[in-house]
Amino acid sequence: MDYRKLMTDCGQPEYDHSFWNLMRGDRQAEQKMQGGHIVDAAAYAMPNGANGSYEKAVAKESVMRQISPVLCHYSGSASIWAVLSDDIAEFVPEAEGINIKDVIDDFSRILVGRYKLTSLLRLPMDFVSDAAFDLEGYLIKRLARAMVRAEDKAFIAGTGTDEPAGLLNDAEGAEIGAPADALSFDSVIDHYFSVKPEYRKNGVWLMNDETALTLKKLKDDAGNYLWRSSDDTILGKPVKITEYMPRAEAGAKPILFGDFSYFWIVKRSPITVKTLRELFSLKGQLGYLGTEFIDGKLIRREAVKALQITSA
Repeated sequence: MDYRKLMTDCGQPEYDHSFWNLMRGDRQAEQKMQGGHIVDAAAYAMPNGANGSYEKAVAKESVMRQISPVLCHYSGSASIWAVLSDDIAEFVPEAEGINIKDVIDDFSRILVGRYKLTSLLRLPMDFVSDAAFDLEGYLIKRLARAMVRAEDKAFIAGTGTDEPAGLLNDAEGAEIGAPADALSFDSVIDHYFSVKPEYRKNGVWLMNDETALTLKKLKDDAGNYLWRSSDDTILGKPVKITEYMPRAEAGAKPILFGDFSYFWIVKRSPITVKTLRELFSLKGQLGYLGTEFIDGKLIRREAVKALQITSA
């Protein structure tokens, strides 16, 4: 698939017009569409303008996309280059030569998956056929919300089987920080300092509501709160809340902390939509199957660490 040509085709006004006619159930519209078809999804990519609106809606809804970079790797190999080594600078005597160090390990290939994520929506034909109904805005909003929930859950708790390996994955996810018998003022401090300074600099805390409530009540011996409510930070670092982080119980990892710029969200295709006419026709409805191919990788496991509860 030539994705450069795909983007060109999806940017044409004729394609945009035909695509939304197809979404309204016009059977003839598909015959007028030039390009835009993605074989793996058996569907058509959204026009460029609608795709841009969809990406903005997803970025707004997604916790993970707010703290992690999003890369587009639509074509080419199933691997991408990542810099995994630490750069070093050193002083040398002016009259002497420079020591050229072996930099063969500076770059490493990271294998990227191509996991298929789908969402099925249905709409009454009365709505779809009404020219005053904002079908484009409605579909973008509904698809974005559904996809975000599935994406964030996988990026955090994904198993690596038919979905990305999430940050909590034992094999590919975040390393374990300082051990903790329970959530306490001291255990959070210990966890913070278990992360290297270079990753603490842009560090972010990730947890669920229940854990956040517990931490908001923690005080030191002088009565000072751990959580600064004026800007929702812990030790000066912002806190992000997501329902997909686990509860603080034995064996669980209720808190993640570190630099999430090392967790790469890799889009393998643009969002596509397929209309399903016959399947729901007896109910007077039109179905829409949204599909995307995506992966998420923590390219430096030490950049984010998990606080794990070791006992009940």
